[in-house]
Amino acid sequence: MPNTPDEYRKALVAELKQQDGLLDNTLEAAFLAVPRHLFLPEETLEVAYSDQAIPIKRENDGTVLSSSSQPSMMAIMLRQLRLRKGDNVLEIGAGTGYNAAIMQTIVGERGNVTSVELDNLLAQRASTNLQKARLGSSINVVSADGAMGYAPRAAYDRIIATVAVWDIPPAWVKQLKPDGILVAPIWLESMQVSAAFVIQPDGSLFSRNNIPCGFIPLRGIASGPSVTRRVSGSTLVLSSNDADKIDGAALSALLLDDTEFSYLSAPLTATEYWRGFVPYLTLNMPEGYLFATYSVGEKQKDFGLEGEGFAIITRGSAVFARYAGKGDVNMFGAADAMFALQGVLDNWEKAGRPGADRIRLQVLPKDGTEPLPTHADNAKIYERQYNELRVWMEM
Repeated sequence: MPNTPDEYRKALVAELKQQDGLLDNTLEAAFLAVPRHLFLPEETLEVAYSDQAIPIKRENDGTVLSSSSQPSMMAIMLRQLRLRKGDNVLEIGAGTGYNAAIMQTIVGERGNVTSVELDNLLAQRASTNLQKARLGSSINVVSADGAMGYAPRAAYDRIIATVAVWDIPPAWVKQLKPDGILVAPIWLESMQVSAAFVIQPDGSLFSRNNIPCGFIPLRGIASGPSVTRRVSGSTLVLSSNDADKIDGAALSALLLDDTEFSYLSAPLTATEYWRGFVPYLTLNMPEGYLFATYSVGEKQKDFGLEGEGFAIITRGSAVFARYAGKGDVNMFGAADAMFALQGVLDNWEKAGRPGADRIRLQVLPKDGTEPLPTHADNAKIYERQYNELRVWMEM
């Protein structure tokens, strides 16, 4: 069992290295060099060096407003960002300052990291943490709305958002160098993917590398609509692009009926759901059905549901599948939703189980620009605040 901060840090890095391809030599050296516990002074060493996201600010009702990202997810996004010595980097969402410290370690003395944080108290705390880590003079923490970027230090070689975005603010694209990379968790259909965008000749952004993730939503002028709905009198929370279309009273009445248990034809693992079937389902939803992810409060059980998973819902019928359930589902009302879900699963298996690695994204400004034809084939189109988001699977 580790005893000292150095031992805990080495143990965390060893754990991350067990995930094939997660850490290259540069990332390994950065994670070894930056002491995470200095950025989480209120946590024990065991918690500070665990591979988990750690909340650092909550609303009065317990809703998490900011957290220190899970180290393995940080590593994934930093691999997408492809940092180099001397890069000029913009980060949206300072959090504890830990991610900025890792990036500054990678870009070195010739590089610059600017971290923009909406919450002034969090910005101050991040600055204090960076001072303790002896990086305060290297990293510029700015208290401002991240949607505006930070023009005084533009243009940037790399931009990374550590919050989930509904759309890509125009300022980020304007402040990104033509050959730069923009990494951001972006909402698709009730799920997020960390996308690595590059600017295309037609002026759009394109991402071939998209990894399922879960981040706290961006706040401020580019926050986007609310995508969550809590079912009255319970801890059950649904997240959906169509949250405003959920009839709370009708859904509550449906869920109050006795649940029936059934099984999908394939006993999928949580990873197979998260990185395989669910991305396919979101892009191939049967007409007339609403897709949502769901969560039930820790150690709680509502309507026979627990943990986290996804659901498809239509009038008088709903089916909920738990990520950790290996194919078991809860059915409510008529069996229509169950039959629809099984039909999509059958098609997914026939297609060879395509996963999130096949997802492609294009962000097209709403200025009349015509997209490249190859980016428009079989795309699902979402109208967003500033852009049109096109999503498809490359089969």
